[in-house]
Amino acid sequence: MSVPSTTLRVNEIFLSLQGETSRAGLLTVFVRLTGCPLRCVWCDTEYAFKGGQSLTQTEILARVHEFGVSRICVTGGEPLAQAACLPLLTALCDAGGDVSLETSGALDIAHVDPRVSRIVDLKAPGSGEVDRNYWPNIAQLTAHDEVKFVLADRADYDWACATIREHRLDERCALLFSPVAGRIEPATLADWIIADRMPVRFQLQLHKQLWDNMRGK
Repeated sequence: MSVPSTTLRVNEIFLSLQGETSRAGLLTVFVRLTGCPLRCVWCDTEYAFKGGQSLTQTEILARVHEFGVSRICVTGGEPLAQAACLPLLTALCDAGGDVSLETSGALDIAHVDPRVSRIVDLKAPGSGEVDRNYWPNIAQLTAHDEVKFVLADRADYDWACATIREHRLDERCALLFSPVAGRIEPATLADWIIADRMPVRFQLQLHKQLWDNMRGK
């Protein structure tokens, strides 16, 4: 029997503080979908590769509504790996949500509802998945979106800076630089950004500082 297009595999739904992006520190309902076609070497949500439960779009909307918070983040895994993610995003917006999508950048974002803020995680070489970046996504970016670079070493940093300059990303949307925990000292990355006058927002993962890597936080 085929799975209805309005059914998604959901790993968890929870209320927390947004730990990254320009929304860091704000109350947010997270809808984490199961599954990801990428295997970044530093991934911190491997538990989302499998498991979870099948929920209809109606069930997901009901659970989100119970928290009474309008800010919603759909994440993963890689949420766009499930075709039903697109209608879910639209339904969340239709219900009055301030919706963001955290996506790897390996899949096409062109059909995401324009009301959604797309947080695109371009994969640097240190991730092991740089070849999976879907470069046509850059033309889709607007000021409503953000691009995140998670950096493991100086080579990643230099690659990110070159990518920003080549594609003039700073003219398209906000840019975020994050250090991979245990690979770059945060102060070192901050010093590089300052020295090069890079037009980016330095960020640490707030949720990790507060709760380490606890699920549901």
